[in-house]
Amino acid sequence: MTEPLDIIKKYYKPGTPLYKTLVIHSVKVRDKALECIDRRGIEVNRDFVASAAMLHDIGIFRCDAPDIFCTGDLPYICHGIEGRKILEAEHLPRHALVCERHTGSGLTVEDIIRQNLPLPHRDMTPQTLEEKLICYADKFYSKSGDIRTEKSFDRVLRSMERHGADTLARFLTLHSLFG
Repeated sequence: MTEPLDIIKKYYKPGTPLYKTLVIHSVKVRDKALECIDRRGIEVNRDFVASAAMLHDIGIFRCDAPDIFCTGDLPYICHGIEGRKILEAEHLPRHALVCERHTGSGLTVEDIIRQNLPLPHRDMTPQTLEEKLICYADKFYSKSGDIRTEKSFDRVLRSMERHGADTLARFLTLHSLFG
């Protein structure tokens, strides 16, 4: 497989604020995921987790999120499906699914319909242990504000609560595996 940073550089100009934000965030998520593997003795493919964590947000540039330097046209909620498209074009189908399935604690078809989200009506919850791990690790780091500091568990819980009981329950299940 091509190195994740080489793939990122195909879509992001090194040295720009957006590139720096994406790479710092991705490294933090990767390191958190690897720390969970080591602490919990989880048997997964470390190399896949490391590379997929680095690429999980590759679709953000296509979205409109000026606070994190994204000047695309799409709503930010679309960054996962856009990342999937990019990584499928890069012939990385497993990585592509991580992109699509990491938003929140995953999105069910019911979530998408109930919230009238501009997403395909399909299950976008993490399915594999690797997908679940990256989804979990991602919740502890932001791409805005203090991007280098890990959020507290309580802060992540409050964020998940704001998205409803089902989202919170899925996150707590992830926490039982990796926390």
